[in-house]
Formats: sequence, C-alpha cells, structure tokens
Amino acid sequence: MSRGYLLGLDGGSSSTKAAIFDTEGNVMGVGREACRLEHPQAHWVERDMNAAWASAAAAIRGALAAAELGGDEILAVGVTGHGDGLYPLDRKGGPLGQAITSLDSRAAGIVERWCREGVRDEALARIGQTPFAFSPVSLLAWMQSHQPERFAALGHVLTCKDWLRYKLTGTIATDFTEASTGYTDVDTQRYSRDALSMLGIDSVFEALPEVRMPDEIAGHVCEAAARETGLKAGTPVATGLHDVTASAVGLGNIESDTLTIAAGTFSINEVFSDAPKPDPRWATRNGLRPGQWLNMAISPASSSNLEWFHRQWGRAGDGGAGAFLADMESALDEAFRSPSRLVYHPFLYGSPYDEPASAGLFGLQGWHGRGHVLRAILEGVVFNHRVHVDALASTFAIDRIRITGGGSHSPRLAQLFADSLGLPLETSRIQEAAAWGAAICAGVAAGAFSSIDTATRLCEVDHRYIPDAHRQAECQQGFERYERLIECLRPLWAVLDAEASSAGASDAESESRPMGRATR
Repeated sequence: MSRGYLLGLDGGSSSTKAAIFDTEGNVMGVGREACRLEHPQAHWVERDMNAAWASAAAAIRGALAAAELGGDEILAVGVTGHGDGLYPLDRKGGPLGQAITSLDSRAAGIVERWCREGVRDEALARIGQTPFAFSPVSLLAWMQSHQPERFAALGHVLTCKDWLRYKLTGTIATDFTEASTGYTDVDTQRYSRDALSMLGIDSVFEALPEVRMPDEIAGHVCEAAARETGLKAGTPVATGLHDVTASAVGLGNIESDTLTIAAGTFSINEVFSDAPKPDPRWATRNGLRPGQWLNMAISPASSSNLEWFHRQWGRAGDGGAGAFLADMESALDEAFRSPSRLVYHPFLYGSPYDEPASAGLFGLQGWHGRGHVLRAILEGVVFNHRVHVDALASTFAIDRIRITGGGSHSPRLAQLFADSLGLPLETSRIQEAAAWGAAICAGVAAGAFSSIDTATRLCEVDHRYIPDAHRQAECQQGFERYERLIECLRPLWAVLDAEASSAGASDAESESRPMGRATR
C-alpha cells in the first residue's frame, strides 16, 4: 500500500465537501463550502455552475489547510456528487445556463404525460427505471419542449461530479454508474439510442459523454485548477461515481444483498444484485462493474426535514442543525418516555408516492412541546425509509444493513432505525462515507489499492444496533398508524396541489408541477 494521502471531493446539492484520508481510511482534514441554491420560480431549484466549482475549489483548499498538507502530498483525487439533475455544456465546453439540481420538479408534467401515454411502463422494462421529475432524461425532454434554443445548443450533458471533474482536469467524461441515469439499456448496461428515441430525445445521444470505470484515471489536475485549489498540477483524478454508490463503497457494503441506508437530503436505500430486477418501486442502475446492478429506492424525504425543523425553531449562531439537535436531547428524552400519538409525514420536497404528497403533522395537542414534535419528525423520516426498505426486502435477501448520514452516528437515531426496521444495523468508523468511497476509487486509480474490493476491507464497523423487542412493537404500531394516515390523505393531496397550482402557476408552467413520486 502506497504512502501518501487521498482526496475525496463530494459535491452535494447545496454544498461541497472535500475530505483528505490516509491510505488506512483515517480522516486527516475536511473542508466544506456552501453553494447557494436558486429558486427563480415555483418548482425550479438551480445553481450557478461556476459558483459550484468555486465552492469545490474552496473546499479543497480548506481540506488541505485542515490537514496541514501541501498539494504535492496528495496521491490522487476521486470525485462524487449528487445524482440526477442536469449540468449542461454548450459546444465550446462552457455552462449552458444554470445547473438543475435533483430537488427540481419542473419536469413532473412531462413524467405525468409519459405515464398517460404508457411510456413509463416501457421505460421500466428498457432502462430499468421509471423516469422521475429530476431525471436527466425528463429534464432534457422538458428543455426540448420549453427551451428549444437551449436544447439545440447542447454540447454535453453532465452530472454534478462530472462537471467538477471537468473543471479539475479539462476532460469530459462520465462513469459507469451515472451513465445509467436513463441513458442505458438495463440489460446491456450500455448507452441506448433506442431508449432515448422512446423518450423523444434521441438527438441527445450525440451529447452523451464517454463512459469510464469509477476507479479509472479520467485525467490529471490542470494548471488552472492547481492555482485555484492548491493541488499539484498533474495529480491523477479518478472518474469517480454517483454519491449513492460512493456511500455504499465507503461503508464497505458492495456485495449482493447488503443494504445501505444513507439518511441525507434524500432517503437513500440501496442494494446490489448480480442480475437486473426492475420494479416501479426502485431504480435499477449500473453497479460498480459490468454484470452488477444497484437497486435504489429513494425519495427526497429524509434529514432535510430535520434541517427544516432547525430553520423554524433554531437560533442564529446556535451551531447549525447538528448542534441544535444535540441540545434537544433532554426534550427528546422526555418525549420518548411514553408512547406517542403524533404522526409526521416527511414529504416537504417529495415522496415515494405517485400523488403530489405534502408534509403533515397529525395528533398535535396543546400540551405537546418541541421534543414531541421532533420525535414525530424523527419517526416520520425513519418510517419513510422503512417503506423503501420493505419494498427492497420483498425481492432481495438482505443479510446486512449499514447506515450513514443524517445523524446516523447518534445512538438514539440509529437505534430507532433498528427498532423500526426490526433488523440489526451497523455504523462505520468512517463518517465521511461518500467522500471515502470517492477516495477509494482514487486510491485504486493511483495504485495505492489493488481493487475497490480490497480497499473496502478497511471499512470497519463502529457499532452494531440490535432491535429491542418492546420498542420494536411500539414502532410497528406507529408505522401502521403512519401508513393508515397516508391512505386517508392520498385523495386529498391532489386536491391541495390543484388549489395551490391554480393560485400560483401560469399557463406556461402547465408541465412544471410539484413533485409526486420521487425515487432519485
């Protein structure tokens, strides 16, 4: 194993993180930098592409400073980033307008039309997934319909991590995992012109980037990027991978039938398989290599709810959502001492359902305090994960669960997951799982590791949580109440959405509706 350090760059929807590791997986330094999201109109969530790169460069500088290392001590860089959305380039390699993030729902009307026309069912069989409002193919179809001049000017269609790597190296490419965000045949795992034709966007085929493997060198840090980041020019940069897959790699959870839960902005629940098993309840995409698939049941309804709670009830300068939640421990202790009747649906930004769901808190009485509300939010987030996990468990023989993100290293929350799922659950000693997954790819590319499989043996278990029989019974009762309320409210969601749309939408937004079912 080579001496030196590896850098994992993780581009999130609203911020970028750079983490430096030694070749044993120990974190040496972390840099974080926010990148503002823009909401120019209802259901649009965009970001400035150059600002996204600037935040990445600042995060890298911050990580080097935190680790007290020079750029010449970094063996290689690996890149990951939020999936889906769209980072379009013109034919000169410059940004073609704003990036569209995976929180955007402008293309929901396109997806609804495909559903009416039977395209969604055909897509499931051909590309292994039903298109979502934030899928690149849906956004491209929306662009073709609503911004034809921009669509005609497309040179390359990239994802977040591909854009960041392009700015690092000057090389345009994507990786095996993110090539399958709607562009590939689920069986051959290769780009499919027929699939794009089915969706009415066959001209996009010419704009698809070259596909490389996640642990392959895609380029080297260019002179301009070296000046902006502090890295040494010529440092190898691995192709990298989707952050969902990177989290599984970073947790050492890459065998078939091992389940990874990532409780971040999205509720991410994923399991690898040795054969494609498409189902409308999840997306079947490429795994780490040909002949392996990743089955992802996902919705934008996880720790973003905790961040919302902090924005409403926290205070400026209180240390952020994590510190605020830690300060709430005594209130949570009181709230968890007795059974709760409160139910929270965590659908602030989307849900696993076809209807345009909205969040809701039910059973609230005058004697309830912040602790009771926070408990309900935690349970609602966990119950939404369970909906996805139950779906996957109906097909895949899950023999291990590991979790990361969203306070999963909090014993209370991790135990709540174990009790609600009724299954043992493990956390890893490495908390920056996605960045470590990207760094592993960099290590393989640079020769520090012989393979991804070998490197994942460094991913040691930090703690194992076993379901408590009494609490499991309470959680089961709460989950049944949660699901009964969903069934009661499903007819009302469409009514509420129609009223909101008629009050605030223009005729031009007729195909830019709120997000219903969402499995990124």
